[in-house]
Amino acid sequence: MSTFKRKSSSKSVGLLAATRASPFSSSTILTSSGIASLDDILGGGLPLSCSLLVIAPDTHSSYGELVQKYFVSQGLASGQKVCVIDSNPRQFVSECMWSSNGVLSPSVTTEVEDKEDGNETTKVEIAWRYEHLKPFQTTVSASKFPADDFCRAFDLTYRVPRHFLDQAIQSSQLVLLDASGDWTRLIDLVAESLGTSQDAVPVRICIPLLGSPGWGDPHPKDVLQFVYSLRTLLRRCPHACASVGLPPYMSADRWGGPGWLNKLSWLFDASVTIAGFSVDPALSLRFPSYHGSFNIRALPAPHSLLSASDKTSTLRGIATVPGSSGENNIAFKCTRKRLVFETHHLDAEGGVGERRTGTAEGERAGSNSRGLAGLEVELEGERAMEAAAAAERIRTESLTKRKQVRFRGDLI
Repeated sequence: MSTFKRKSSSKSVGLLAATRASPFSSSTILTSSGIASLDDILGGGLPLSCSLLVIAPDTHSSYGELVQKYFVSQGLASGQKVCVIDSNPRQFVSECMWSSNGVLSPSVTTEVEDKEDGNETTKVEIAWRYEHLKPFQTTVSASKFPADDFCRAFDLTYRVPRHFLDQAIQSSQLVLLDASGDWTRLIDLVAESLGTSQDAVPVRICIPLLGSPGWGDPHPKDVLQFVYSLRTLLRRCPHACASVGLPPYMSADRWGGPGWLNKLSWLFDASVTIAGFSVDPALSLRFPSYHGSFNIRALPAPHSLLSASDKTSTLRGIATVPGSSGENNIAFKCTRKRLVFETHHLDAEGGVGERRTGTAEGERAGSNSRGLAGLEVELEGERAMEAAAAAERIRTESLTKRKQVRFRGDLI
């Protein structure tokens, strides 16, 4: 009888700065997008040698660019090398967010930020039998990750210090490439900035608006060739990753022809759509707690046929419910200090601004609403009774007239 043992290596695999191994596959190395909830959707983070496409069709907002700024800020704060390709890269990086005290701490939880934003102004009283239950979590906070540099906590009200940017440019941690030149030459510059695979620092390539007016007048074929060349570079460099955004006018099939977005999404490892509700005012009125919807077009699955998000994601609702084949609807909202993705759920009874908190005013409001409903029911009942009484009156009058006619005929 022979026994087989799995061959294991005693050597520990050294991870790069601000990276970690995927919980689904140890051969996949992840880096954070800068947003903890987005990392959860992607399966723990964006894998190295992979690319992310962010489609933002809303022309009245810049949520797609905001995701790219998180991507850049996370790379700068964690000591990784960042390469930004834009028509004005210096201005874009100067608008990226930072920490309020200058010291980025990953231990800042979203619950504290929610209280600072004023989302918890009143305490909602619930029934005693529900007090011991765990509160319903709609998003993933940064406290889910270990206290390291993997995912930092940023504040939208603060910007990257100018002296930090100057120092990052001088040390070649931050590479700024102008996108107004030849696209072929641009790919060569990106290849030079990636360095060699022996480098111990991950490289982030950020393209906030691919094909924007500052890039010239690109053709759909030029965009596809550029993306394909970028993907080839990432496959050759296992320590690099990329995040690309599209301008609103290119985020529709009418720009590149039928199936344009599908063709473009196939050239990326992950593709998501961030659609703001400002396009349709009815959606803003129906869901006042959110600013838009989040749709998944493709998820990264390196070294595997199945995405890690299907096994580890909390927001999608697959990992938390064993045997579940569906997933939650995901929306996003941008508060004063942060951008967060969470499960799309209905507000409390009566709406967020009309929660019954147990105060006399709230009870009166609730009793008035119930009284109005009861009054409407009573009015409908009275109208039905009045209609029946009127019909009975008409029938009685018609019978009386017939008797009078017959009586007069008999007399004649």
